[in-house]
Amino acid sequence: MQKLPSKLVQEAVDQMASLPGIGRKTALRLVLSLLQRNEEEVGRFAQAFQKMREEICFCSVCHNISDRPVCMICLDNNRNKKQICVVEDVRDVMAIESTGQYKGVYHVLGGLISPMNGTGPGDLHITTLIDRISNHDIDEIILALSATMEGDTTNFYLFRKLKDANVEISTLARGVSVGDELEYTDEITLGRSILNRTPFEMSMNR
Repeated sequence: MQKLPSKLVQEAVDQMASLPGIGRKTALRLVLSLLQRNEEEVGRFAQAFQKMREEICFCSVCHNISDRPVCMICLDNNRNKKQICVVEDVRDVMAIESTGQYKGVYHVLGGLISPMNGTGPGDLHITTLIDRISNHDIDEIILALSATMEGDTTNFYLFRKLKDANVEISTLARGVSVGDELEYTDEITLGRSILNRTPFEMSMNR
């Protein structure tokens, strides 16, 4: 991409292009679009991101993003608090919620076990998951992690940690193809995978 005539525009494009999935041509188009707006509109645009970064919370119960110390899902009395769906990150919560098929609550690990990337069990929200199961009446843990090597490794680790607890441990039906990440799975397939989930031990024999 050619050098831009304005250093200010160049810096704005550099920042926009640092976001995942945005190439430099798209970044330039977005920046030029912002230049066509008045100062008040651009100010609201920038303020929204600044305010989000300064005030966003992570739920003290499930680690989902929230505007308050406990998220709306955990506070919802219509949700089944005895059923916990374990996911990698907040994008997976959004993906599962979009199906409309799950009425329990969540636990966001904040990543997956990945020795290649230097991520171990201690880097994830596993201790708080174990505490939730120990201190509350939980019937089922649904392991809803991506069907990747890291996801399977984390599933197996969690199963070993939880197998002696008095709780059913299930996993998504393999409508989610091996190698797929949940956020890229279509809503119908993901919804069916939740409804047709299987005991985790059965998945180990496949």
